[in-house]
Amino acid sequence: MSDVPAWFTAAIEAPRTEGTVEVDGTDIHYLEWGDRTRPGIVLVHGGSAHAHWWAHLAPMLSERYHPVALDLSGHGDSGRRKEYSFEMWAEELMSVCVACGIDDPPILVGHSMGGLVSIVAAALHGERLRGVVIVDSPVLRPDPEQESLVGRTFRELKVYPDLDTALGRFRLIPPQPTSNEFIHDYIARNSLREVDGGWIWKFDPKIRLKRTAIHEFLAGVETRVALFRGELSELVTPDVSDYMHELLGRNAPVVAIPNAYHHLIIDEPLAFIAALRAILADWEHSIPRKPAG
Repeated sequence: MSDVPAWFTAAIEAPRTEGTVEVDGTDIHYLEWGDRTRPGIVLVHGGSAHAHWWAHLAPMLSERYHPVALDLSGHGDSGRRKEYSFEMWAEELMSVCVACGIDDPPILVGHSMGGLVSIVAAALHGERLRGVVIVDSPVLRPDPEQESLVGRTFRELKVYPDLDTALGRFRLIPPQPTSNEFIHDYIARNSLREVDGGWIWKFDPKIRLKRTAIHEFLAGVETRVALFRGELSELVTPDVSDYMHELLGRNAPVVAIPNAYHHLIIDEPLAFIAALRAILADWEHSIPRKPAG
């Protein structure tokens, strides 16, 4: 693509390493950038996504941090499980920190479902974390009729005869206007693997999640939290964001990224990274306020 900006090319071509760590019998794949002696920051993807969703952003954090992005089980190049849960995904996240030599408490940055995983990790392992940035992850008021807070039902994955056909079927969930085609294309290419007869999506269509009281986990988080949302997001509306803010005792910054939908790390990546850097810079020198009461 002739219109690919230089910043994106530089980020994708930035040196990185990859590895795997076994967690409860399943190999978990990860990418890492930069110097391991710097503070760790762990980037957690959303549902049906993978670590490469962060590849255009992670290098822009490596001047001050040691960025790591993982494939949760059932996603990307990680192994699959018979059963999935937020608690196990949180365990995978913490195990990747150890595998990547992150000794001091890291910061978690989770988008969509990855933000929910990060909330659970913060509630269960808060003493091992320095902070959590939740990126357009909807935590809803309890609804007795709601079967699950997150998850979709997928049919058996189709094998596409060639890569171009498969790329043409890539869609964002939930649907939204497409922007920054160069990011969209890069993510799509890394969402597929070659098999006998063609190409197939990497995620496990059999992922099912039991009802999880994410609102209780969020209310129990004691480490620092920042809430990010796309200003045009249909998932994290101002009402949803306000409820999440309430659960945190109104003791967390709330940042709306202008001109961005749910997939704001695709829509407005530079605005997102600027806002994230600002939050992290504040956290480096400020003392967290104690919750009211």
